[in-house]
Amino acid sequence: MALVTMRQLLDEAAAGGYGVGAFNVNNMEQIQAVMEAARETNSPAIVQASRGARTYTNDRFLIHLMQAATEVYPEIPVALHQDHGNSPETCFSAIEIGFTSVMMDGSLLADGKTPADYEYNVRVTREVVERAHAVGVTVEGELGTLGGVEDGHGSGIVELTDPAQAVDFVERTGVDALAVAVGTSHGAYKFTRPPDAEVLAMELIEDIHERLPETHLVMHGSSSVPRDLVDKINRYGGRIRETWGVPVEEIQRGIRHGVRKVNVDTDARLAMTSAVREVLAEDPEEFDPRKYLTPARASMQAMYAERMRQFGQAGHAGDYEPKSLDDMRELYASGAATRA
Repeated sequence: MALVTMRQLLDEAAAGGYGVGAFNVNNMEQIQAVMEAARETNSPAIVQASRGARTYTNDRFLIHLMQAATEVYPEIPVALHQDHGNSPETCFSAIEIGFTSVMMDGSLLADGKTPADYEYNVRVTREVVERAHAVGVTVEGELGTLGGVEDGHGSGIVELTDPAQAVDFVERTGVDALAVAVGTSHGAYKFTRPPDAEVLAMELIEDIHERLPETHLVMHGSSSVPRDLVDKINRYGGRIRETWGVPVEEIQRGIRHGVRKVNVDTDARLAMTSAVREVLAEDPEEFDPRKYLTPARASMQAMYAERMRQFGQAGHAGDYEPKSLDDMRELYASGAATRA
């Protein structure tokens, strides 16, 4: 099976009332862990790469790793998504090498740090939509800004999404999916206490979903920062400070109100690091990367599989016949792809 578009995965998720985890990758082991978890749970999958990941892995290595994934796991519909594209040019380069979905994050300027004004966001997002839809590629936009900085991206300022403005944004840009800011943050240090309504405004998702019932909503910064993984890292020599992530129950609440894509990165980093630290702490003489990357991959797979089950995507990989980019291009051209 070739890579498929994220738009179809989210359309099917909306029809089935579930969410789809979008997992950031930087290397072969992470891609293998995502795909093994998808096979284990019979789930569709979204693999996403940031600009930093593309630089670290190299575009040609990344695209060939993903092509290998489609060959080894032909039963899994999988989309390759550009996470937090900082400019139209970044999104266009992703499309050119074979990404089937891109995010134009016009909430920030091209430096990935400075908050942008609304009209700038509309203009650059619409530019990407026009180019992407012409070749069948999905586009995610963002309105509002998240806290924290991850992989060099983020202003560190939380600006919650305005529900009324969200309606205007979707109408003017034609995005397939909308990332909303409800108080979540990038990175491990999201909250200094268990999050409540004062810091996590889940009611905004409910409001936006009521206004835009056909729009696919996206939650960024949605790692749950499992306490057992943090404790394990610290037990084997790490120094992760006390922190709280987004409770799975709150993500599930979002899914009941239109959230179809859930971004998870930090949880995988914690899973991988905890396993590596354990091996090296228990056997300080070990130097064979396979000895610590194998359990690291297994730890990530277990985490991904757990999220796939919690988000409701498990069991849905074979529900539908995947559409090609040409199929999606024709649907966009005909106006038939009207969700969002």
